[in-house]
Amino acid sequence: MAGVTIYQVAEEAGVSPSTVSNLLNGRTGKMLPETRSRVESAIRRLGYRPNRAAQQLRTGRIQMLGLIVPSVANPFWGTFARHLEAAALAEGFYMLLCNSERDPERERRYVEELWGDGIGGVVLCSSLPSLDHVKPTVEAGLGLVAFDRTAQPGDPHRAVNIGTDNVLGMRLATEHLLALGHTRLAFVSGSIGSINRAERYSGFQQAIEAAGLPPEAGVVWSGADTVDFDDRDTAELGRVAALEILSSPHPPTAIVAINDMCALGIVAGTREAGLVVGRDVSVTGYDDIMLAGMAMPALTTVRQPVEEMAATAFAKLRQVMDGGGGETGQSILHRPALVVRDSTSAPAMSPVV
Repeated sequence: MAGVTIYQVAEEAGVSPSTVSNLLNGRTGKMLPETRSRVESAIRRLGYRPNRAAQQLRTGRIQMLGLIVPSVANPFWGTFARHLEAAALAEGFYMLLCNSERDPERERRYVEELWGDGIGGVVLCSSLPSLDHVKPTVEAGLGLVAFDRTAQPGDPHRAVNIGTDNVLGMRLATEHLLALGHTRLAFVSGSIGSINRAERYSGFQQAIEAAGLPPEAGVVWSGADTVDFDDRDTAELGRVAALEILSSPHPPTAIVAINDMCALGIVAGTREAGLVVGRDVSVTGYDDIMLAGMAMPALTTVRQPVEEMAATAFAKLRQVMDGGGGETGQSILHRPALVVRDSTSAPAMSPVV
């Protein structure tokens, strides 16, 4: 039906126009479930489409949020985007997706453009140590949720940080390998320049130390300080790392990867080196992307509760956009879980050569 108005929707649902307006603008906290259901049914039956230009004139903001991820080349970010979008759509919000490659200047431009276009909230997923590049826009009123990150000194007021306990997650993976009997492990990340990667490395180190092993039992790939870790190239980084590590005079019997895409690259590199993952070399990942369970062998990894985290991110963003729910230093951490599959086993009786 063309030209349907908010008044026609109200008449169809048997409610006031202000009730319809409250629903369209996300003000449903005091609305009875049956009232909301009637209004939503009327909207569907009449084919009503809100006039977003008019909405922005009334409120200064539109029912839309921004999501800035490092790169959807990593399936984890595609999965997170899908769940965040589902949570937003359920509340009448739409979502714009941006890829930043963890470039602060690119993030700054995206944030400023989104704010300038009337978008009042952004979920930022780069996990960079500083948010100074977006702080002026947040202080101007933008709602911000920083994802896969813990709060840092100097963060903007009202910014909320959400993620998993990365230290715990990587400890779980490393302790699993230690319990299997591995005493020489490698950690592969690429550049450890983001908060989440630094926390995962800390979890790896803590597990080695708690097991009473000397520090040299945990080898960090030599390229970790020199290779820029780009989500588009993570699998290739893992492949190159595996070939280098496994050609050393005393190679590790287990490799801990920063994420699943890196781990899948390590699996490929191990195969290229003539070794068998799950027999000659154990490999763990982090994220539990869909490909992890389909790999050959299936990948032991740390699962992040992505759907739950996305729901929390959207709920907190709504609160911040509405003027509450955020305070300096706030971090909300979800608990990760170890998923054991075929890529890990006890070390072989004889050394890997």
